[in-house]
Amino acid sequence: MTPKSSKPSSKRLGRGLSTLLGDGNSVPVSAHRAKPADSEPVSGQAVRSIAIEWIEPGPWQPRQIFDKEGLAELAQSISLKGIIQPVILRPHPNKQDRFQLIAGERRWRAAQLASLHEIPSIIDSFSDRDASELSLIENIQRRDLTVIEEANSYRSLIELHHYTQEELADIIGKSRSHIANLLRLLNLPDAIQQMVMDNTLTMGQVRPLIGREDAEHLAQLIIAKSLSARQVEALVSQDKGTASAQNKKKAEKSADIRAIERQAQIDLGIRLSLDWQEEKEKGTLSMSLSSLDQLEDILAKLGIKTA
Repeated sequence: MTPKSSKPSSKRLGRGLSTLLGDGNSVPVSAHRAKPADSEPVSGQAVRSIAIEWIEPGPWQPRQIFDKEGLAELAQSISLKGIIQPVILRPHPNKQDRFQLIAGERRWRAAQLASLHEIPSIIDSFSDRDASELSLIENIQRRDLTVIEEANSYRSLIELHHYTQEELADIIGKSRSHIANLLRLLNLPDAIQQMVMDNTLTMGQVRPLIGREDAEHLAQLIIAKSLSARQVEALVSQDKGTASAQNKKKAEKSADIRAIERQAQIDLGIRLSLDWQEEKEKGTLSMSLSSLDQLEDILAKLGIKTA
């Protein structure tokens, strides 16, 4: 499905969950077993009680980490006051009388901890594209995702459903640069992404490491020395400056060295490069040869006999 064909739906979802849920759909449900739910799927925005075991998370769910303490607190609240906000489902495309969870996975998980048998639900028909979009919006609005989870969601929407960064910025309500910066985090090694997921490192601390071959080594250094984001930026900047100076120094050759290289090309008929370290009085000589005969000729000129 192309972005153009689903754009009206994207605008609808992009206004937020209130557009879908409305103001009158908050229905308290007792934590005790409710009246059995009818198994027949019903489209539209009517709130229904659906058996928890009939629901499974959709493959588009952006959240990978669920805080156990937070879920326990939510389960306790549900036990005392019930579930106020319905979850959003769609009929399962491959299983009869079963549903895929689009929004509300924390409530669904906490309801299980609270020994709830059913959960208030809104069932509607959603394409994979709209389900992915709504799931991301719901997670961002209700409880922040980690920046890696958010970035993976953006990448999925771009790669699987052909969104542009500009479309996502409009739908999510964030700047295009915010989306671009998060997507760049996915270029970091998996180990560093996991550190961000675990809250061991922050986005500010790891962003200067993008594109660095020694990123994992630097990440361990950041942890060991408890470096702030600014300190990491200074460290990386200093390192780049040192490397640049060394490369510049290496690239600079004296007039004498260049003269030797030119004379060798004239006398020996080869391209010769001499990297000389003046302060250590030593260097490296390299020659570019086109054949073994050329090598034997050079050795002969140097008085070295070959077999």
